[in-house]
Amino acid sequence: MTPRVVVLSAPSGGGKTTIAKALLARRPDVGYSVSATTRPPRPGEQNSVAYHFLSRNEFARRRDAGEFVEWAEYAGEWYGTLQSEVDRVLRSERHVLLDIDVQGAAQVQGRYPPPQSIGIFILPPSAAAWGRRLVGRGTESPASLERRLEQAIAEIRQSSDWRHIVINDDLNGAVGEVARIIDEDGARPHRPRPDQVSRLVEALVREADRLRHGVKGD
Repeated sequence: MTPRVVVLSAPSGGGKTTIAKALLARRPDVGYSVSATTRPPRPGEQNSVAYHFLSRNEFARRRDAGEFVEWAEYAGEWYGTLQSEVDRVLRSERHVLLDIDVQGAAQVQGRYPPPQSIGIFILPPSAAAWGRRLVGRGTESPASLERRLEQAIAEIRQSSDWRHIVINDDLNGAVGEVARIIDEDGARPHRPRPDQVSRLVEALVREADRLRHGVKGD
């Protein structure tokens, strides 16, 4: 087995973190790269477990020192993958799993071109379920939620650019699909039917627009 850099990406609330946790529980040959962020911890999140929580000054210092494989601004906060985290997992001869946004995924795949990396985009199962999940978090201000929704719309519209797409309509099934893509070394494109994806994308964009206008009070 040649260890790969496996990138899971999704619009906010798409379930990529839940899939990542379930995959890690099943697969001892996969290790997790803990991302860094400037956003405040949510209730129950532990430093260096959920994220490496950094101040903006510390994040900027480490970014400028070249310590990040990728970094991006998302909904007004900075997120990034430390090179040391990727190296730590690869040295253990395991696949390294990254749970990151679309901007960061593009940077990682530039640093680790396929087949060194495998990029997988996760789509929520339905617009209604996704909308409830986003609004139900209740962890951010209206302005922050609006920025997150705008970013999600842009990411969903780019989903057709991905070689591998998994619809998260059943956790066990989605985890199994991700595992198969890894086991096949990402050799074959893995995507639902194009019409299924296009209908879902249109519904998700409409839902995000509806929520965004609701946040703005339009």
